[in-house]
Amino acid sequence: MLECREITKVYGRKTAVDHVSFKLEQGKIYAMLGPNGSGKTTLMKMAVGLVKPNSGGFYYNGEPVGPRSRREVAYMSTEPYFYSWMTIKDVGKYYDDFFDDFSMEHYGRLIERMELSEDMKTKSLSSGMMAKLKIAVTMARQAKVYLLDEPLNGIDLLARDEIIRSVLEAAGEDTTLVISSHLVDELEKVVDAAIFMKESHLVEMVGVEALREERGKSVVDLYREIYGHGGEATC
Repeated sequence: MLECREITKVYGRKTAVDHVSFKLEQGKIYAMLGPNGSGKTTLMKMAVGLVKPNSGGFYYNGEPVGPRSRREVAYMSTEPYFYSWMTIKDVGKYYDDFFDDFSMEHYGRLIERMELSEDMKTKSLSSGMMAKLKIAVTMARQAKVYLLDEPLNGIDLLARDEIIRSVLEAAGEDTTLVISSHLVDELEKVVDAAIFMKESHLVEMVGVEALREERGKSVVDLYREIYGHGGEATC
């Protein structure tokens, strides 16, 4: 469904992504793991055409990513991206204007679940409330691929449960989800496979069940092994 072919991205003297290739399958949930600066965010931005690679490319159903793929790929960035004058209701209308697959009805249910109200101004939201809003507006799309960059950042334990529940509701045989997070132990419970990035390189891509059955390890175990001393993982 979504394939990364020998993709490289360089910013000045820094190589953010270095000759990375992988293929994401339909109907699966992936964790994209790695410390800050490993290339996760750059990969996601290239997957939706927000950043152009220096070489290689992303392909959606065999075609280079572009306007057509953006109709079916939903991306949630780490940065706030709403105008300060917007209310939460305005955010929904904004998405409804841009995306044919956006559901205002589902958006209303999600913001209620996240304990937000339509009249709240985005400029007054705390970081945790903003994170919940970004999840609600992203998951209100009926997309084929969801790319979520650090959706659990700044979220308390109970709110994480609601976010994970909302994400899993979108999972199905015809959808693909990619979730980037440092909360490795929480992701391990819900993902089918993990993509490990380190210093702009793909270190390993492994199925969670195969990792347990064939190597006797958890995703947390492998994370600590790859990044050393257990210091990078927030478990």
